[in-house]
Amino acid sequence: MSISGGVSTAAHSPSPPLSLYVHIPWCVQKCPYCDFNSHAVKGPAPPQDAYVDALLADLDFELMATKRRPIESIFIGGGTPSLFTAQAIDRLLRGINQRLDLVENCEITLEANPGTVDDRRFAGFRAAGVNRLSIGVQSFDPEQLKRLGRIHDGSDAHRAVTAARSAGFENFNLDLMFGLPGQTLEQAVDDVALACRHDPAHISHYQLTIEPNTLFAAHPPSLPDDDTSWAMFEACQSMLVSAGYTRYEVSAHAQPGRRCRHNLNYWQFGDYLGIGAGAHGKMTDWNANAITRRARVRQPRQYLDTAGHRDSIISQRRLNTEDRIVEYMMNTLRLLDGVDGHQAPQRTGLKADQFIPGIERARARGLMTMDGDRIQATPLGMRFLNDLVAGFVTDGSA
Repeated sequence: MSISGGVSTAAHSPSPPLSLYVHIPWCVQKCPYCDFNSHAVKGPAPPQDAYVDALLADLDFELMATKRRPIESIFIGGGTPSLFTAQAIDRLLRGINQRLDLVENCEITLEANPGTVDDRRFAGFRAAGVNRLSIGVQSFDPEQLKRLGRIHDGSDAHRAVTAARSAGFENFNLDLMFGLPGQTLEQAVDDVALACRHDPAHISHYQLTIEPNTLFAAHPPSLPDDDTSWAMFEACQSMLVSAGYTRYEVSAHAQPGRRCRHNLNYWQFGDYLGIGAGAHGKMTDWNANAITRRARVRQPRQYLDTAGHRDSIISQRRLNTEDRIVEYMMNTLRLLDGVDGHQAPQRTGLKADQFIPGIERARARGLMTMDGDRIQATPLGMRFLNDLVAGFVTDGSA
């Protein structure tokens, strides 16, 4: 068994695929479980025109780094991007098209909250160029939605899916959570069954976790125990498989040919520009043998004041050897099919043998397999992914 490839340098490796992430930070209200950079709207509406201007100025600031590389996908996330009007999204996408080269049939996703959309708004997003939606349903149960602090109810969720189809969206994702406060096994399975009846192209199904600096962290709700949560996971997975969905990542399930291209680029250690308040980006420059991560200021007001200038960057760091190994494995091992081993040197600029000690330790613990050049987590490793990735921490040096 081997992992192939020597030193990956500018002379030997192409740049990774490049995507664009756009962050819109406003929500109607902050959900108690959410640790994303989101802010409740103060006033009747967020400053859409000013924010689109800031996003495009931010993009202008990044253009030199792109080196005219084509954009494989765009993801407009939040927050609640569907708070913005179709006219604002149209102006944003027009500005992006003027500045960047998009591949043919570029995947353009917009996140939507069922409580902020209707038929006309979805149709406007479609006309603006959005060709994929990610609808934050979370649950169809009205009581669970109240506990989660969502602004929509179950009927709103069903209406949002109907509106998406009416607007011409065939490629859309439904976000679902399980392990919710007081949730039973039957309720978790019912949510998945209702989602499958809508026949979405993609379903994200993930367990609620309590994150630091959230309302749930300060006032923890009563969640199902580990055995019940695992039973929920197994029962829901069985239903998703029966409905024709293939699990291809820890929490991602897709119909044939409908995997999320944008997220796949993250998981395969691709590059991405990040614009917007609190947005993160990762860029590779083989001429300098550098992989660099950047983060923007988080507060919307400060972002509006600094976008397009270096003052908008609050952190920037080059990944050292250990960073590259750990981050590569942390992302690629989320994929159930694993990854071709020769990609590791190509995407990290490291020698193939620098990955071997961590791989061997993981194999010895039954957390990972290597068949020829393909490396992937075992079912046990997928269940305990953090432990698997931790085994690579001591492999590299600065």
